Amino acid sequence: MERSHYRWSSKQIRKHVEVLDGIDSPHIVLKNATYLNSYIREWAEANIWIYDDRIVYVGEKLPKSLEQCEVIDCGGQFLVPGYIEPHSHPYQLYNPHTLATYAAQAGTTTLINDNLLFFFRLEREVAFELLEDFQNIPTSMYWWCRFDGQTELPNGDQIFNNEDVLAWLQHKAVLQGGELTAWPKLLNGDDQMLSWIQETKRLKKKVEGHFPGASESTLAKLMLLGADCDHEAMTGKEALTRLMQGYTVSLRNSSIRPDLENILKDLLELGLQQFDKFFFTTDGSHPFFYEDGMNDAMIAMAIEAGVPLIDAYNMATVNIARYYNFEHLHGTIATGRIANINILDSKENPTPVSVLAKGKWVKKDGNSMNEQSVIKWDHFGITPIQLEWNLQQEDLQFAETSGMELVNDVIAKPYTSTINLDCDEISSEYDECFFMMIARDGTWRINTLVKGFAQRLSGFASSYSGTGDIILIGKSKEDMVCAFNRMKEIGGGIVIVEEKQILHEIFLPLSGIMSTLDMQTLIQEEKKMIKLLQERGYQYNDPSFTLTFFSATHLPFIRVTPSGLFDVKNGKVIAFPIDRDLHITDEVKN
Repeated sequence: MERSHYRWSSKQIRKHVEVLDGIDSPHIVLKNATYLNSYIREWAEANIWIYDDRIVYVGEKLPKSLEQCEVIDCGGQFLVPGYIEPHSHPYQLYNPHTLATYAAQAGTTTLINDNLLFFFRLEREVAFELLEDFQNIPTSMYWWCRFDGQTELPNGDQIFNNEDVLAWLQHKAVLQGGELTAWPKLLNGDDQMLSWIQETKRLKKKVEGHFPGASESTLAKLMLLGADCDHEAMTGKEALTRLMQGYTVSLRNSSIRPDLENILKDLLELGLQQFDKFFFTTDGSHPFFYEDGMNDAMIAMAIEAGVPLIDAYNMATVNIARYYNFEHLHGTIATGRIANINILDSKENPTPVSVLAKGKWVKKDGNSMNEQSVIKWDHFGITPIQLEWNLQQEDLQFAETSGMELVNDVIAKPYTSTINLDCDEISSEYDECFFMMIARDGTWRINTLVKGFAQRLSGFASSYSGTGDIILIGKSKEDMVCAFNRMKEIGGGIVIVEEKQILHEIFLPLSGIMSTLDMQTLIQEEKKMIKLLQERGYQYNDPSFTLTFFSATHLPFIRVTPSGLFDVKNGKVIAFPIDRDLHITDEVKN
């Protein structure tokens, strides 16, 4: 059979056996290794043989032949399985490749990724070709299949059609359906979604929930409807309620919900002693949040909180592998598994000094060893955006006094403005800004106001949004236009303008959503943006999430969507988009 159907071909497996028989030598031997044996829940000693990307032996023996074999004496060090991130949104300014490269340096060698951006932007077969390309990087890349766009779309049923959803579900790299951001529709009788859940279960894949604030009764109903796991617990009590209803519980520590420390404290105070049904996620945080680590940081928090050491590691490794039914490949250091191994200086410090991913050194003795593998994004049509339209004079007319008021990074409630909108600039006396969402193809716009985003922000433009449409925010219409024109000129990104001067820009050449910068550089670029916005009155932690969640209808209370200004509670549009005439030539100059 072809390799594409199996992890290893018959010929490769025969070669692995020959290595054990001494006919050939392994490529790497980790000698005198003290490693975490997840099955006996103890630290054991062994020699570990690796051939290509596979662990071919774990035990007392050393190979008969060491020709062309790299032997590493691991005495005094501790080996644990490569960490697994079960809930990655790999397009949060970074792209899947740059995220994977960075994550591996902190020991996360497997990512399970959201497919939403590729579902929106790429034809199915093109997306599948891209998924195949990701198999060639050292990090192990798996995917979910979305059932909804987490916003109100006028053509949502066409985008999330049965043929495409089923094809994604059947793909070998897809491990789960979800996340179920549209769960209220499921509860209210959406049988199309239920049929996709049923198919996911038939394929023996998992269904990921998204159930913030759900009651015990609601959680029970969603379990009956097919959910397997949920990552939205914000307290230990909420996590335990999910566990008692049969869920596997993903404990989150993210840039907008840094809850892990308190959740673990709560669970330990509640007397919990069994952690096999828990695991960790950073839930697709933005770059700045990863400056101090990823899953390694969560393990360290668990150890510090008093979670038993082995359980802390298991929640980033074998617990996830068992849940997703790929324990034969990931999550343990054992014969037959993929050679994803972290080498630690101390059991209590989960940040590795050396990392093997698919049997390749990506970090060695504290130094990055990443090969410069390349994803040819333009081959897949993922290029800088080209906006074939300009802002027009009539686009800058604001008459609607109903707007959105931010109450935290991502929640917005409706409010009514009392200021005079017949002006070119809103005074900094008011905590309000003009807000526009414009279709990427220029065919419609929504003009409203946002309160609580910034007190003194003059002009801001972003192609980075939850729908891929363009967002403009600011006090000054002139500076908003200037920011838009610069964002258009560079082919997508985030631009801040003040008095017609560009203060900062983040270039996002991959569909106007993702950067090609390495993560360390991107972290600094985002931190500068955050600092500038906070100096101008942004009160929260993660403005990038604010941008993506302006349109997210799985959150209360009011959202700006391609269907219009949307009242989430009542499930209705309260202000429809205005059609734009692309043939009008009265371009606004800056």
